[in-house]
Amino acid sequence: MALRRAVPAGDDGFSSILRPESGRFARRMSRRGPWAALAAHPVRLVVLGFSVTVAVTTMLLLVPAATEPGRTTSVLTALFTATGAASGALSVVDTGTHWSTFGELVVMGSVQMGGLGFMTSASLLGLLVSRRLGVRIRLLAAVETQSFGLGDVRRLVRAVALVTFTVEAVVAAVLFPRLWLSYDRSPARAAYESVFHAVTAFNNAGFSLYPDNLMGFASDPVIILAIAGGAILGGLGFPVLFELRHELRRPRAWSLHTRVTLLGYAMLTVAGLAAIAAVEWRNSATLGEHGVGGRLLTAFFASVTARTAGFNSIDYAQADPATLLITDVLMFIGGGSASTAGGIKITTFMILLFAILAEARGDETADAFGRQIPSAALRQALAVALLGVALVVAATLCLLLATEHTLDMVLFEVMSAFGAVGLSTGITGELPAFGQCVLIVLMFVGRTGPIAVASALALRERRKLYRLPEERPIVG
Repeated sequence: MALRRAVPAGDDGFSSILRPESGRFARRMSRRGPWAALAAHPVRLVVLGFSVTVAVTTMLLLVPAATEPGRTTSVLTALFTATGAASGALSVVDTGTHWSTFGELVVMGSVQMGGLGFMTSASLLGLLVSRRLGVRIRLLAAVETQSFGLGDVRRLVRAVALVTFTVEAVVAAVLFPRLWLSYDRSPARAAYESVFHAVTAFNNAGFSLYPDNLMGFASDPVIILAIAGGAILGGLGFPVLFELRHELRRPRAWSLHTRVTLLGYAMLTVAGLAAIAAVEWRNSATLGEHGVGGRLLTAFFASVTARTAGFNSIDYAQADPATLLITDVLMFIGGGSASTAGGIKITTFMILLFAILAEARGDETADAFGRQIPSAALRQALAVALLGVALVVAATLCLLLATEHTLDMVLFEVMSAFGAVGLSTGITGELPAFGQCVLIVLMFVGRTGPIAVASALALRERRKLYRLPEERPIVG
């Protein structure tokens, strides 16, 4: 109790900022101008930062020097590409043939800023949310995870940047000699392509300089595994990477978040590999043209990049509808929290899975790895998942009404946009302007929405001073 009085909740210098409903502080900040008002609602900063990145990228892509000679870029194409680059999602033009070297650098810069900024802002929001917990719980969590404190924001930003650039440098170093020596690239061209694909791989963007994306490297384990490795590390999330960096040899010291993320990522990767391999094994247009090793490698890459790197080493337009549905599920779930991936996030999916298992066993609480999952986390996970489903259904209906494409293809594009993936069956460029605008909104909301909703719900959490009488409705 002495500790609670020494650092009371709501008096740590940050809790008033963390509470959007904090009356006096919010009113005082709103009177100081728009930037101060934004500080009172930190979730808005994520949306603002993403919007600025998209706007700047759009303007740069409209510069004539950004386009190859003989090609023109409309405002809609520039906006679509900018949103897709910042979110790591779709594109309506081929990157390597439509954009000049300057345009490609703009796209790569947008991918980098989008991924780096999103990881940083998501990690900071995670810290802000954690400060809303009671002092005792915060101290226990800090001791268990050796996490950053709010006073270490500068150190956190530096750590995120260090992890990002280190992984990208390693991936580029692996790709460079392979492209130079095995694919007849000049050293300068091999270095450029290596850096570009290393950046897009770690930031789970899926933008490629090749017209067929990575289909030409489908049977090359060096290229495929290097890019897959970068995508996996980017998709796990900074909190997991930081914890593994310090506690790799002490699994018992891992936090619940790290354990749940690693378990969920492994489960979904293996399940996706097995399902895609089973469906496409004899399809000569996808896996069937490779040997056994090549088929497994291609199926593994398809499972990894659907979560949400967006590279493709198979032609999804030739894939079985069952494969498209499997990929839809993987794209909707996405990667880890505070990562460069999109989707509703692995932790959201795993929390709901643990809740289902607990209900099936008749347990009163959902438990995982010797810890009880708070009911607030369950409600937040349910809200994020259901809002994601509603958004996907609404966008799918809009595109079905605006186009003549089949449901499986339309749903695939919608899932790819919502999950910030970038995979496509090839119909994105054929969509009318209305359909492309729907995907732009979906990419924007799909990228910022899950973290904004989850953080807003957590930051608005408050303890009720009373309880209403309980009455159970009939379920099912």
